[in-house]
Amino acid sequence: QVQLVESGGGLVQPGGSLRLSCAASGFIFSTYHMSWFRQVSGKERELVATIENYGIGTSHVDSVKGRFTISRDNVKNMVYLQMNSLKPEDTAVYYCGAVKRWSDRRTLENYDYWGPGTQVTVSS
Repeated sequence: QVQLVESGGGLVQPGGSLRLSCAASGFIFSTYHMSWFRQVSGKERELVATIENYGIGTSHVDSVKGRFTISRDNVKNMVYLQMNSLKPEDTAVYYCGAVKRWSDRRTLENYDYWGPGTQVTVSS
């Protein structure tokens, strides 16, 4: 069956780094664009970054540009989010999602698959 499983979350001090991983299985990974979203309790899930199916192109929202980097490995069926210079406002549950069309990446309802999420807490 289809699975996306995130890992790598945790508690980190402001200014620190974390690397999130998302393991995919049960579908043809290289045919999907992959995104990281985040959600704070009581707020909408927001897009953080997206990477094209073959990893050539990426998109990051302004609030994380220069600090976060999305990448993928189509041999291992993995997608990653390297997060540097973390801030308290980055605290959220982070989710990976799979979407077929690049133009659909900003809309939650267009995603075919989601992981259960991993908690990231940035606090001193």
